[in-house]
Amino acid sequence: MKASTFQTLIIGLLCLAVAGLSGGLYNQYQRMAELQSTDTQYRQTLDSLQHDASTLKDAQEKQQYALKDLKQIVDTGEQQANTLDPMLDQWAQEIQELRDGLADRATVADLTALRARLEQVEQQFLDLKTQPSPPPPTPSAPKPKQTARPKSAPLSPPFSVLGVESRGSESFLAVAPHDSRSLMDVRLLHSGEQLRTWQLKVLEPNSAIFAVTAQPDQTVQIP
Repeated sequence: MKASTFQTLIIGLLCLAVAGLSGGLYNQYQRMAELQSTDTQYRQTLDSLQHDASTLKDAQEKQQYALKDLKQIVDTGEQQANTLDPMLDQWAQEIQELRDGLADRATVADLTALRARLEQVEQQFLDLKTQPSPPPPTPSAPKPKQTARPKSAPLSPPFSVLGVESRGSESFLAVAPHDSRSLMDVRLLHSGEQLRTWQLKVLEPNSAIFAVTAQPDQTVQIP
């Protein structure tokens, strides 16, 4: 073999080797680039996971604080409920007592009827006071004296009798001072009650019998 031919063969082999090495290096370079790109993606994913983990941790801490506040609110509500329960029971008992008391008292309709009746009686009383006094009787021939024992003159009560008022099955005598002009002065007397020295003994439809201290029983007509 000639020397020029051998040199040409050697150079061709060297070119082939260099080409093979260049191809391998290029493949390695691409592989490294792919690995770097994958590593960058992994890093980005890891950063995203770390951020999500941090956000989740913050949310968990907020929930723990919210649960703590909610527990305090529940504990406070239970304490308030324990304090209010006896008060509500007491209020309910007081309301029931007020209802029971109101049931025994006169209704609004009864009070309205009583006020109208008293106003009517008061007007009648004022009309009686404003009427002129009757003229004195004309003198007549003297009558012979009776031998019968004279009766004591009836006493005038220290009050004005206005009428009779009924409350259920009970009857009351409505009286007022002579100089009264107000319904606030009207008083209802039940049998056995006393006004000054006059004690009501019997209340009849048209009259009332009083027991008077140091005097016989007095009968007063009811207008």
